[in-house]
Amino acid sequence: MTETKYTSLFGTRLRQARQMAGFSLRELSDRIGGAVSHNALAKYERGEMMPDGTLLIALSEALNQPPGFFFRPTEPAIQGVKYRAKHDTLGVKQFQTLEIKAQDYFERYLSIESILGLKHPFHNPLGKLRIESPQDAETAAEKLRDAWNLGRQPIGNLMEMLELNGIKVCEVDAPPEFDGFSGWIGSTPIVVIGKHLNDQCLTRKRHTTIHELGHVLLKDRLAPGLDEEKIVARFAGSFILPAESCRQAFGGFRETLSLKELISIKVTWGISLGSLMMRAKQQELITPALSRRFWDRYKAENWKAKEPGDDDYRGCERSQRFRQLVFRAVAEQQVTRSKAASLLNVTLVEIRKGDDLLS
Repeated sequence: MTETKYTSLFGTRLRQARQMAGFSLRELSDRIGGAVSHNALAKYERGEMMPDGTLLIALSEALNQPPGFFFRPTEPAIQGVKYRAKHDTLGVKQFQTLEIKAQDYFERYLSIESILGLKHPFHNPLGKLRIESPQDAETAAEKLRDAWNLGRQPIGNLMEMLELNGIKVCEVDAPPEFDGFSGWIGSTPIVVIGKHLNDQCLTRKRHTTIHELGHVLLKDRLAPGLDEEKIVARFAGSFILPAESCRQAFGGFRETLSLKELISIKVTWGISLGSLMMRAKQQELITPALSRRFWDRYKAENWKAKEPGDDDYRGCERSQRFRQLVFRAVAEQQVTRSKAASLLNVTLVEIRKGDDLLS
């Protein structure tokens, strides 16, 4: 790499690290004790200058990044972003910070795959399927389950399932107004989820995960006039609880339901009560009167904040694939422990804990 490219790469990485930390140029200058001015830092970010070793170490400490971070090759920026958040409460700068955090994570993830020779092109399992109506979203969900050999049974860990099928998933620290977003980094589909969803019932996290998957897989497939948000919501509900399984769970058409019965279905399938009753309505399994009574109670008792049965669902929604690949590379001596720490963004002490080799 030429000196000009190194300078440009350093500038890109410096800006990325500063934005992830949430610092302005002036704030970063203060963090390094005024070693250089904010104007000088702007020149570094524009790729006009390179820091000496002393300044590089100071920047690394202030931004909580290893020195090697600033010279790590970059991947294409995330494209085709679709957000699941309240846009009127989150500003452009906050969205930008979330994207940069995700970009950093996926670059580290793709780096270990490259080291291990695991890169494979992603092919959309839905083929040439077009979405002309909400019912087609059901068809897409069933086709995806068939392509991934998932049958029609409950799926325990949706995040791990996505990763095993070529979709990269990242959890980021984010404001409570943010749920998730999806997009592409190069030819790799990505889904990003707010970590705060772990502190709520996991059924919301599960729905958000598949909702974002819907944006990825159904992109550019919708007929004109269709509401994409409604279509991907239908897709998510259909994927988590397929139509035939829904009919079996309800036992056919119902005029009455008990709350305990609904909670039992919720816990079995990992689906919220709200989504469950939407599925029942879509499959014409409940009367309009029963649907109204449910939603009246849902609003009156503020179940949107916390549903009955939330504490009963004990599913796991987390992927360990990235971490597992890094420790595999350490065991096979394809990366050093220091490199592993850098990839996982943890200390070397954490890498060394309990990593005795078995032979």
